[in-house]
Amino acid sequence: MNTLFVAWNELPSDAWFPIGRLTGDGNGYQFAYTAGAIAARRQCGFQALRSFPDWDKVYSSPELFSVFSNRLLRPSRPDYPDFLRWLNLPQSENDPLILLARSGGQRVTDWLEVFSPPEVDEDGLCHFHFFARELQYLPAEALNRINRLQAGDLLRAVEIEGFENNCMQRILSLLTVDGCRVGNCPKYLLDADFLRLFREPERVQITIDRVNLPPAPQAFRLLCRLVVRGGGGFQPFSSSLYQPILSELATTGAKIL
Repeated sequence: MNTLFVAWNELPSDAWFPIGRLTGDGNGYQFAYTAGAIAARRQCGFQALRSFPDWDKVYSSPELFSVFSNRLLRPSRPDYPDFLRWLNLPQSENDPLILLARSGGQRVTDWLEVFSPPEVDEDGLCHFHFFARELQYLPAEALNRINRLQAGDLLRAVEIEGFENNCMQRILSLLTVDGCRVGNCPKYLLDADFLRLFREPERVQITIDRVNLPPAPQAFRLLCRLVVRGGGGFQPFSSSLYQPILSELATTGAKIL
């Protein structure tokens, strides 16, 4: 894995934008804003991140930028082995991009998250891992149901209009086979390519990868695996919003401000 997308969520409107790309090549790391940052600036007043003040610059560093490394637990912490178990990763895993992709890199101090493009296996199947979101809005009986779920249990995603975070928004809810809501999908799965696939259930399978019981943080409670049969024009995260600003400027001649 060598590329992650960085997204920004604006409150109270709950608008969501992919604003950057983080890449690693074995010799260091690079960050560049995407065209989604321009859209976020124009529509919601998004300001450049303090670590990356120039919109049209590619930033490079031999070490992972602190704005991202600070989103990971330090290996010296006593709960670090638990952290790897929650992510369902080997105890030997130490690639920060893999850890960021699996954990989402979210913090309570800002509204950023990171996610990865799909992993494609030898059979052409696309694999994603994600944690169910917005569990804090679920009733107690739904949380109790989550605690009884098992790895391998099937889920389905249903697009609805819902009132969360004090506003109406489109939501991709996760339901058990008998219709119990157990959280939401990440906003990046509201991408048009995914919404089209969720209407073709024979091409999509969502299963539970791991249930992390308390005292694991609620944000890490329900790890899900999404497997997509590719083809048919399925090209997630390929819209102009995901392209580096420099590429978009060269192609369209658009201005940042």
